[in-house]
Amino acid sequence: MIARIDHVSLAVSDFEKARKFFESLGAVAGVGAKDDSTKFYWQIFSLGDMSRIELITPTDKGSFLDGFMESRGSGVHHITLQTLDIKQAIAKLEEMGIPYFGYHEYPGGVWKEIFIHPKHAFGVLIQIAEFNADDWLSPEVKMPDGQFAIEVKDGAILLTLPHPGGGTATIQLTKEQANNLAQSLLSHI
Repeated sequence: MIARIDHVSLAVSDFEKARKFFESLGAVAGVGAKDDSTKFYWQIFSLGDMSRIELITPTDKGSFLDGFMESRGSGVHHITLQTLDIKQAIAKLEEMGIPYFGYHEYPGGVWKEIFIHPKHAFGVLIQIAEFNADDWLSPEVKMPDGQFAIEVKDGAILLTLPHPGGGTATIQLTKEQANNLAQSLLSHI
């Protein structure tokens, strides 16, 4: 039902200050957009092994974030879990008797989502979404489909592969490990 944790979303009152803070820690800015209907701006940031955070901030009075920000200030707003099939996730929640709300499918099916209220999820708002993780990343952290890279650095072999959460993952191998991997791969074809 759940493929992985995609990101933690932080509601912030000062977007620029938060952006600069996370970029100083090595975060790479990805896709972001203003949503006029709910009066907020969001942007995804990738960190390290393709862990992600999302910064969300109100853009005007009447934002859906107003109540949250007034009662809690800046902080964790929700956790997004990726599913490969939103309909299957909904069926599983219904089977388990877990209430959900807010089913929404964006144009073109690029993002389908539901939410579990904090009162049913131990105090945390859970967003479950079906999407292609690479669609939301900066080109500088993506790898073309089917590609990989090999680099030798300081006597180690660095194998970079597409990460299941989008972007890339690098594995450091010794020469012996690389030989064993190559032999194992060849024995399977």
